[in-house]
Amino acid sequence: MSKIYDYIIIGAGSSGCVLANRLSADSRISVLLIESGPDHTSPLIAMPRGIGKLLNPGNPHVWSYQAARGEGMTDEQWLKGKTIGGSSSVNGMVYVRGTPADYDSWEAQGCTGWGWGDMGRQFVALEDHQLGKGKWRGVGGPLKVTVHPTRHALCDAIISAAGELGVAQTDDTNHVDSVLHGGFGYQPQTTWKGQRFSAAKAFLDPVRHRPNLTVMTDTDVQRIVFDKRRASAVQVSNSDGKNRFEVRREVMVCAGAIESPKLLQLSGIGPAGLLNSLGIEVLQDAPDVGRNLREHVYMAMQYRVTSGSFNHCFHGVGLLGAVAQYFLRKKGPMTHAAHEAGGFIKTRPELDLPDAQIGVSLYSMDGDGNKVAIDKQPGLTIGGYFLRPQSQGEVRIRSANPSVPPQINANYLSADIDRSSAIALFRWFRRLADQPVLKSFLVGELTPGPGVESDEQILAAFRRFGQTAFHVSGTCRMGSDSASVLDPQLRVRGVEGLRVVDTSVMPCLVSGNTNAPAMAIAMRAAELITGKSSGITTR
Repeated sequence: MSKIYDYIIIGAGSSGCVLANRLSADSRISVLLIESGPDHTSPLIAMPRGIGKLLNPGNPHVWSYQAARGEGMTDEQWLKGKTIGGSSSVNGMVYVRGTPADYDSWEAQGCTGWGWGDMGRQFVALEDHQLGKGKWRGVGGPLKVTVHPTRHALCDAIISAAGELGVAQTDDTNHVDSVLHGGFGYQPQTTWKGQRFSAAKAFLDPVRHRPNLTVMTDTDVQRIVFDKRRASAVQVSNSDGKNRFEVRREVMVCAGAIESPKLLQLSGIGPAGLLNSLGIEVLQDAPDVGRNLREHVYMAMQYRVTSGSFNHCFHGVGLLGAVAQYFLRKKGPMTHAAHEAGGFIKTRPELDLPDAQIGVSLYSMDGDGNKVAIDKQPGLTIGGYFLRPQSQGEVRIRSANPSVPPQINANYLSADIDRSSAIALFRWFRRLADQPVLKSFLVGELTPGPGVESDEQILAAFRRFGQTAFHVSGTCRMGSDSASVLDPQLRVRGVEGLRVVDTSVMPCLVSGNTNAPAMAIAMRAAELITGKSSGITTR
């Protein structure tokens, strides 16, 4: 006989951990949280720069997908978190919320209740920010947010160079003024006392003892079972074989922007033609399930530098010293997030809003920069992407067998504005590198190389070097129109007892990293489900 729960949450990533916390706060409610991957106990997860080992195909803590980038581009690997904490346990720990205009545009598109007035307060509620309380910055929340811990001469020079291009220096790149007008500074990050502070540490670990919360790891959900048109159970598979868990109230799909549409399609909710071709009974013909895929196309400009690089800390004797410094003192380069500095910039002064996000990393990769192999000579990476891509891709299952990875087409640079914005961003990088304050640091451009000059050459460079920013979203978009996968309450249209809560619900991509928005989305979802305003408990 299968066990019955009030709520079943599929996926213990950033959104799933928040929902598990909020829904299980009512001791009368039973919650089952199911995660495909292992627990988040690896020391590589706690060590911020452990991502160099975690983000590799075959690592048990990540999903690995083959994704088509687009016309004229080779395929690439997409890696997503597959562990308690999801991608917040394997990501670069860059804390970015997006701009108020992002969320106001969601509301303008018919997503009532998702404007900045409702979403901004979610960020304030979840934050315990090192910089202290502000109008749109929180303290006392469950998520530790710190700023890169030490000043650095090369970072200071780059921040000054951005200032020469008209970008204001800021202590908080998430400040509303910074995202509205531009701002550059040291990077806010989800670390605490030299270690990663994931959604699991913030939201799940403090409440895991609750008797009404069951956490199940290393368990794959194969499909959602329906009684007529109501979600009634989930079919799972793990080392004990196949099992079934029934649900009284609702199933919450929090599996991420690739696995969530895949699971809906496997469960009979998706494009009827696709499902019929694979022998899957169509419960709800929903052509947009898997469509509207949005992703930032990240471009890394690498430079040889005279000083300031941490490359020597990531191999040989230097690596031994950096690791020792981490384990003994929780200090040094192994405690850094993916970027030491960065911010939001306008590639052209006439723009109303910043159109690109920049990240400064005090290392460079060997070869073409597309593999995790640190350069043995001192180098620097200045990377970034156009914030509001209009190119749309798709996720489609290829088999009724849940173990078969889906087909992913990112369709990068297919929209005119994405191509023109890529060119403008590239030229901004070059202007930054030409500033006098950097002359004593920069020796020369490594990738894509000084020979890239014309618009055609720049686009060719993007097609060669441009890659995922790990911000995939939008594949189960919410909206008020009948074609949207979800209504503004995040309920799947055409069925009952089923919601999606993760980055796949975004009607369009936020202007920045997606981890903080994934948590805020779940905070807002919990309000809609429980009828109670944001409040995180730890007992």
